[in-house]
Amino acid sequence: MKTVDFRHFHLNRGDRVLDLGCGEGRHVISAYVEGDITAVGVDLCLNDLQTAQTRFADFNEPANEHKAFGLANADALNLPFADNSFDKVICSEVLEHIPDYAAVLKEIERILKPGGLFCASVPRAWPEQICWALSEAYHKVEGGHLRIFKASQLRKQIQNLGFRFYRRHWAHALHSPYWWLKCAFWDGQDSNPLIKQYHRFLVWDLMDRPLFTRTLEAGLNPVLGKSVVMYFEKATPA
Repeated sequence: MKTVDFRHFHLNRGDRVLDLGCGEGRHVISAYVEGDITAVGVDLCLNDLQTAQTRFADFNEPANEHKAFGLANADALNLPFADNSFDKVICSEVLEHIPDYAAVLKEIERILKPGGLFCASVPRAWPEQICWALSEAYHKVEGGHLRIFKASQLRKQIQNLGFRFYRRHWAHALHSPYWWLKCAFWDGQDSNPLIKQYHRFLVWDLMDRPLFTRTLEAGLNPVLGKSVVMYFEKATPA
């Protein structure tokens, strides 16, 4: 389930692209498939990295000077990369989990080349507020969300680091009701028939991508989208 829209995050041949907090690989693998680039995924969770490596096996291509793939276990607060070493950085649904997220933003600014692109996505405020209101466990579970971002404030914070904002959209509207249901029936969510049925619907949508649900979600995203996705360009020194 991609959150980043590569139509707004164009990948040029030979780009070095970092997926920071790559998890099980959805964006780092998608970026690799999308273009002739070097795609690098970083995460703290070894199990997620192993899953990403397994999933990548289905998309692996013979290495060439423009196309490569790599995964690394690293801390977002202290990335093992040189200054100005990436052309693009993705940080999707990660910042809400990290106590010192401002330090992560500074690391992103450090490793991104001048003129490079940065895509950040976080849970949208009002759908997230409903989740928090319905279930305390939702955000207090280990590894859960530590804060609710107001997109305008996060956007300003990133801009203050020397980035130019150029686009915003919302994503995953069909997932908002699913998470509200999970939060409303948190203790019994694994056996709740309504949640199970909704999950089957989401899997069907993900696998088959029927025109009806794709059109429905596109129409609902501005109103109901669970994630807000923002795109920035790092300033080039005068």
